[in-house]
Amino acid sequence: MRTLLLILILSFGPSAQADDRLYQAWGGKAGIRAVMDDFVPRLKADARIAHFFAEVSSRHLAEQLTEQLCQLAGGPCRYEGGEMRAVHEGMGVRRADFNALVEQLQAAMQARGIAFADQNRMLALLAPMHREIVEPR
Repeated sequence: MRTLLLILILSFGPSAQADDRLYQAWGGKAGIRAVMDDFVPRLKADARIAHFFAEVSSRHLAEQLTEQLCQLAGGPCRYEGGEMRAVHEGMGVRRADFNALVEQLQAAMQARGIAFADQNRMLALLAPMHREIVEPR
């Protein structure tokens, strides 16, 4: 399944244009927030990555992620949080950590009934953040 996701992400590419269709497919801002309200507790419960989120307000994180994904999906939101590189600098995020986060996002999307194609469209938009978040060895 991971190989299929990688192929789909690469086929959409980092230049994939977000439009209102993805925002609507996710159920608008309320749908995105529902996924984030499922996703954030998963992050905090995952022993592999929980330490990155221990001191973070769940409510604030869900709000920021909602705004960010809403904007990426072509919705009317405007993410005003920090730049990914600056926010994650010095945290020591490795590829395995990033992959664990993606696994939890996939589980939250699945749990909230996001169609597989729409999951992949969002993942394709999020994929370029990998190089801004993961620190080189």
